[in-house]
Amino acid sequence: MFENIVKHYLNFPIKGIDFIDVLPLLQDKAAFNQLTGELCRLVTTPNVVTMEARGFLFATPLLTNSSHVQTIVPLRKKGKLPFAEGDLRAVTIEKEYGQDQMYYRLSDLATCRTNGDVVEVTLLDDLLATGGTAIGMAESLNKERVVIDGREYKIHVKEFVFIVELSNLPGKSRLEPIAPVKSIISVAENI
Repeated sequence: MFENIVKHYLNFPIKGIDFIDVLPLLQDKAAFNQLTGELCRLVTTPNVVTMEARGFLFATPLLTNSSHVQTIVPLRKKGKLPFAEGDLRAVTIEKEYGQDQMYYRLSDLATCRTNGDVVEVTLLDDLLATGGTAIGMAESLNKERVVIDGREYKIHVKEFVFIVELSNLPGKSRLEPIAPVKSIISVAENI
C-alpha cells in the first residue's frame, strides 16, 4: 500500500540520487493512520530519537498512539537547538552526497525513561540509504551518559526504525552490527 504513495525524484538533490519522498503519506489520512500503527508496533522502547524534519512528523504521533512511547528526543541541524553551556553535542555524519552535522542536547536525553541502568532508545528516521546518518548518531549516543534523578545512566540504541529502506544500498548491513534494523517499506533505488 505505502509503496504506491511515496514518490521518487530522480537526480534530486544532485545527479545520481533517487530521492524518495515520504511526505505524500501526510496527504492520505488512512495511509498515515496505518503507518502510525506500524510504527507503534515496531518501536519497542519508551524513548524515540529522531532527525529533523521528516522524522519529527512521523515520530510525534507515537506519543499519543503508542502505549509505551513516552519521550521524543530531537536531532537537529546547526543553529536549530537553543542550548546551555555544555549541553549540546555535535555529530558529523556521512550522507550519500557529503558530510553534514546533527546536534542533540544532553538535557533532552535526561528526560528519557530508564530501564535498569540504561536509557534504551529507538533511532527513527524516514529513510535508510547508506546508513551514514544513523551510524554517526548511534555511535555518538552509545557513548553518552546522562544523569537522571541524581543517577548516571548509559544511553543504548536498542533498534533502528525506518519508514523506507533502500534495499539495494548497504545501510541495513552497516547498521545491524549496532542494533536490529526494522523498516516498513523496502524499495530498490531507481538509479
